[in-house]
Parts: sequence; C-alpha cells; structure tokens
Amino acid sequence: MVVLSWIVVGLLAGALARFLVPGRDPMGCLGTILLGVVGSFVGGFLWELIQFHRFELRPIGFLGSVVGAVVVLLLRRLVAAR
Repeated sequence: MVVLSWIVVGLLAGALARFLVPGRDPMGCLGTILLGVVGSFVGGFLWELIQFHRFELRPIGFLGSVVGAVVVLLLRRLVAAR
C-alpha cells in the first residue's frame, strides 16, 4: 500500500512540477512518477537542511514533493542543455 501511495503522489507531484515549469520535457508517465518520487526525497532533504541543519534524506509531504520535483526538473534541464 505504501508503494502505491508513493506512485500516486509521485505522479501528481511530477505532473504539477511539469505544469509549473514551462517548456517541453520529453518524458512519459513513468518519468513523471520518478520525477515526483525523487522530488519528494529532494524536498525532504532541503527541508531537513533548512529547518534542522542536518543532512538527512527522507520523503516529505505533497507540497515538499512538488518543490523538490521542480528543483530536480530544473537541474535536469541544466544538465541536458550541456
């Protein structure tokens, strides 16, 4: 059940991040799910770093997942442009 919730939150967070960041991103549904799941961990890492000054990698809620997914999407574009 936990894996299914990660997939659903990942899909929603990844889709919202792709909607918020303008431009063309050639990735399918699986890429969008992966973007949201990785974004959740990046958002959790950034939250731990800002709030508690610790380097801890953990998942975070939906809003943090979207913020993390936007960061990951922008980093992906930066690396892909080179």
